Amino acid sequence: MPMTVSSVCPRDCYDTCLLRVEVDPDTDRVLRVRGDPSNPVTRGFVCPRGAADPRRTHSSRRILYPYLREGKPGGPLRRVLWREALDLAASKLRETLELHGPEAVLVLEYAGNMGLLTWYFSRRLWNSIGATRTDHTICSASGHAALRLHYGSSYGVMPEELPGMRLIVFWGFNAAVSAIHLWTLALEARGRGATLVAVDPRRSETAEKCDLWLAPRPGTDVALAYGVMRAMVDEDLVDREFVEKYTYGYEHLVEELSKWGLDRVERVTGVPAREVRRLARLYGELKPSTTLIGFGMQKSLGGGEAVRAVSLIPALAGMHRGFYYSNSPAWLVDKAYLTGEKMARIKPLIVSQVALGRLLAEGSFKYIYIYNTNPAATLPNQRAVRRGLARGDVFVVVHETHWNETTDYADLILPAPTYLEKTDVVVSYSHRYVRLSRRAIRPLGESRDEVWVMRRLAARLPVDPWVLEDPWEALRKALNEALEDGDFDDLLEGRTLRLSARSRDEYPTPTGKIELYSTLAEREGHNPLPVQVEEADGFTLITSAHAKYTHSQFQDVYGPIPPIVWLNPQDAEKLHVKDGEPVRLYNHLGEVVLKAVVTDRVPPGVLWAPRLATGLDGNPLNTVILDEPQRLGGGSTFNSARVLVEKAPLITDT
Repeated sequence: MPMTVSSVCPRDCYDTCLLRVEVDPDTDRVLRVRGDPSNPVTRGFVCPRGAADPRRTHSSRRILYPYLREGKPGGPLRRVLWREALDLAASKLRETLELHGPEAVLVLEYAGNMGLLTWYFSRRLWNSIGATRTDHTICSASGHAALRLHYGSSYGVMPEELPGMRLIVFWGFNAAVSAIHLWTLALEARGRGATLVAVDPRRSETAEKCDLWLAPRPGTDVALAYGVMRAMVDEDLVDREFVEKYTYGYEHLVEELSKWGLDRVERVTGVPAREVRRLARLYGELKPSTTLIGFGMQKSLGGGEAVRAVSLIPALAGMHRGFYYSNSPAWLVDKAYLTGEKMARIKPLIVSQVALGRLLAEGSFKYIYIYNTNPAATLPNQRAVRRGLARGDVFVVVHETHWNETTDYADLILPAPTYLEKTDVVVSYSHRYVRLSRRAIRPLGESRDEVWVMRRLAARLPVDPWVLEDPWEALRKALNEALEDGDFDDLLEGRTLRLSARSRDEYPTPTGKIELYSTLAEREGHNPLPVQVEEADGFTLITSAHAKYTHSQFQDVYGPIPPIVWLNPQDAEKLHVKDGEPVRLYNHLGEVVLKAVVTDRVPPGVLWAPRLATGLDGNPLNTVILDEPQRLGGGSTFNSARVLVEKAPLITDT
């Protein structure tokens, strides 16, 4: 008879589902993963990745033992004992610290598993020794920085509020694929009479199912947002009482809007003026409303500016933080205590995650410890990234659950358990519900979790005593004040609790109000009002999530990410490319060959490919992706990739 274990999905996803895991106690195998219907946000269903977790957990691609590689990339492997692996990892680390200092040590981690122990507490060793770390800017950083300028922080609408909305706008947010539980809540709102709108350059799965779709040219969101606000002002759709009471700088914004007549907006964005007016009227007439601002929208040269502009529309409509971006800043979890940043004596060097490839290629680091991320697939400018990891003068340690692109470049490979093989606590960046994620099965092979490895490395090095604090006591200190309807003991007993959240009408800005004209931006050298960033002509390549994959995960279950690129029929005709034929995308960074899908779901001049695909030529899609950080927030510019396109010769197996 199967037993059921309560768990929580820890992946980098808006939904953070509460789960029920069915296990065969005789074989200690995961049989099924289901959604927990008791949660009002994630309900009782899971996405294709959650459903595939049993296969992924027991995959033939699992790393089960420590290995030493003789020559990288892809050299022969020798299985070693954990003791030998830890001794080698520690001795190489000590040697690097003595000869080159902590700046030459890079700890490279990210959100492959967002558990508080897995991702946060495990950083204590590295913060104690002062290792170089990245600024975590590859995903959502510029949007957070943008919202801070006007609202003081980036949190907004809670998911459980969505069914009560009369207007929901998905701005650069393909929720039908990347946040299916939020999408379900939006559909519930539509069932009650709400209007759903998508703003997206391509006809995404979300755009196809919305009541209205606006398709601006990539990178023109500031102009479109200004057009919507201009129409709201012209048609007296602004909530004057709210603006007077809760905002600062309205007159400055109106002055800027006077430069954005709808004829100009149409020329810049390609969106007809009548559709701009229609969206303005929806904002002005349908209340309450919320605008879900996608991470993908802000992954462009002017992405942070776009988030700033879009976020101001709900304020004119009279909404307190009438947007959703990420709610992490609303929680009171003391993450700096968990990671040890509060106690660390050494101020570390922090480098750009977006531009990391250049530093790797230059040999800036002599020791790199990688976990919870797959940089040889996920970072931009892949030629530089892989060249850097392949250097003979850098020792690379990778702690990973599955063989992947990065393990090919590791000198030492350590086996990690999946989330179903360890106990942790996971905090969502959208909803407030938190529960203990219990271990469902014993760790496979000799896999050991991140805290276990960190503590055993620490025992071989001179570190601060707080590194070795009991992890559950550290969690208690970091979480207890953050829990609204219970305490840490309740959490350990398995209760589902809610996190305390900061108030929606709280604005930690210099004026204490929503700053339509940002005095903080003025202080920090940015324009006080959002700026439409001019982008170069040519084909724009945009990428986004695929329903079957979380970043590079699940290729062992569903096969490779499809090596396809959407191409508008007009462009295909000019290039003499037919549907299904290979095309070469190239720029100054490199090239990748993909199979053309000729479709009117993208406009002329715009290409779309699923994120992190590997081309028909074996090159990763991120070969042609810019590694230029944004000025605002240092965020990524994935969706500002400019490429040339040509028909490619057929690639056949030899």
